[in-house]
Amino acid sequence: MIVATLIAAVMFTTTFTVPGGNKNETGMPTMLETQRIPFLIFMISNALSMFSSSTSLLIFLGILTARYVEDDFLKSLPTKLISGLMSLFLSIVTMMVSFGAALYLILHENLSWVTVPIIILTMIPIVLFSILQFPLLIEMTQRTYGAGIFDEYKKKSHFAKFRACLIRRNPLRKKRN
Repeated sequence: MIVATLIAAVMFTTTFTVPGGNKNETGMPTMLETQRIPFLIFMISNALSMFSSSTSLLIFLGILTARYVEDDFLKSLPTKLISGLMSLFLSIVTMMVSFGAALYLILHENLSWVTVPIIILTMIPIVLFSILQFPLLIEMTQRTYGAGIFDEYKKKSHFAKFRACLIRRNPLRKKRN
């Protein structure tokens, strides 16, 4: 929830402080005329990030204010968590696209060689979020919408395999005799 709030705040701020500034006479962004497509990518991804982070924030607030009755744990709360994580992922991806577009707008003329490595580095948060959260997302989706509680699973879920792999490789784990 904190991440969604921070993303929403930053995206709101960058909407009004666009790269290159605004013209004094009209108030329109200066980059809109000179570099139309990169600027539109910046603004659209900025808006998508703002909307999806606000959506995930509201969904996570819905989880906090739930009644927590038995029936909520079967469908309602997992569905809210799945939706919240998906919209948070979308906000992180579009925030990184917006950041890359802003860097391109600022640096493409003088330091064009810097933009490519930095844009590639913006993939790190997306990959980290995917590695850390998608196993949970897949597991929750399988458990919520998959086979029932009395049906036998043919194979282990991806999250269970990932968790077992981490436990086996943990050097601090006590070995059984």
